[in-house]
Amino acid sequence: MNEAFIDDLADEQEAARAQQEADERDRRRRRRRIRSAITLLISLVLVAALAYAAFVTIRPLLEGGEEDAVEDYAGPGSGEVLVEIPDGSTGQDIGAVLAEANVVASVQAFTRAFGADPEAAGIQPGTYALREEMSGEGAVDALLDPASRAELSITIPEGFRAAQVYERVAAEAEIPLEEVQAAAQDREAIGLPEQAGGNPEGWYAPATYDFAPSADATTMLHTMVDQTVSRLTERDVPPADWQAVLTKASIVEREVNIEEDFGRVARVIENRLQEGSETAGFLNMDSTVLYGVGRSSGIPTTAETEDADNPYNTYEHPGLPPTPIGAPGVTAIDAVLNPPEGDWQYFVTVNLETGETKFAATYAEHQENVQELREWVDANPDWNSDDGR
Repeated sequence: MNEAFIDDLADEQEAARAQQEADERDRRRRRRRIRSAITLLISLVLVAALAYAAFVTIRPLLEGGEEDAVEDYAGPGSGEVLVEIPDGSTGQDIGAVLAEANVVASVQAFTRAFGADPEAAGIQPGTYALREEMSGEGAVDALLDPASRAELSITIPEGFRAAQVYERVAAEAEIPLEEVQAAAQDREAIGLPEQAGGNPEGWYAPATYDFAPSADATTMLHTMVDQTVSRLTERDVPPADWQAVLTKASIVEREVNIEEDFGRVARVIENRLQEGSETAGFLNMDSTVLYGVGRSSGIPTTAETEDADNPYNTYEHPGLPPTPIGAPGVTAIDAVLNPPEGDWQYFVTVNLETGETKFAATYAEHQENVQELREWVDANPDWNSDDGR
């Protein structure tokens, strides 16, 4: 082995070692870069997490600052404006109505006050008289105050005839009577069922109604008819029986003043209408005769009870009269639907002042009761009913 060969071998070994050292340095650099990238990624994740936590922590404070900046009027307001709160309105809905009417400065001003008042959920739908430029809190308080309600309240008493309903609506709503009567002529517009035969008598349900001040006569009459339909429907009365039930109930309503007697009068009606009854199917009711001659109280004369031209004269015409003779209340309707058992064929009010009424199963017993009425009338010649019906 010569010296040149030895030198070459040494050089190759030295080169190999240098290459190994270079490769090792590259591997160490790659490992450092990977560790640096992982460290950076972890750092970024930690920073993002810390930033999100900080945002969640300070968000309520930031939002609170925005609420504090919500536009709101400071004073109690001035003037007057009518606003209507629709049924089913949320706090946001109410705020939008009030902001539109300039009652509050902004929807947020109202909703903030609405959310802060635990009673605000009790705000009822309807029409309210409020001031313009009220604070959100003041608006909530006003809507909770019954004195702020601006509805038109109309009471229809039991027994009222249609003509009396029109007069009451005209007077309370300050609408010309002719306008109310004209509205009633549009049977479809007021929702009159076909079972009424085109005559709304008896279909204006007695009740106290609250209407928006802007409501027209058609709306009011329609609401009253709807109430009657609802009452009959709730009691599962077949539509085919609606008119008959109202007619019977209207007679019950007019014949006696004491509700405890309603059921027995209803039973008398049923007994008289039965085939083979002592009255041969004639109701013989003074109230129907009086309705036919345009009176609402008193005792019909002999001539009036013998007038066959009066279609409501149940002394001359068997069965029910053509229509109800007034607006029956729920007590009278219930009495007709569930009359007590009894064999009564007759009844008479023996004291027109107290309303005391006596019932009889036989004509002879009834005549004794009639005599008691005659004696009372003789003893009270100046008495007149003032019940307004």
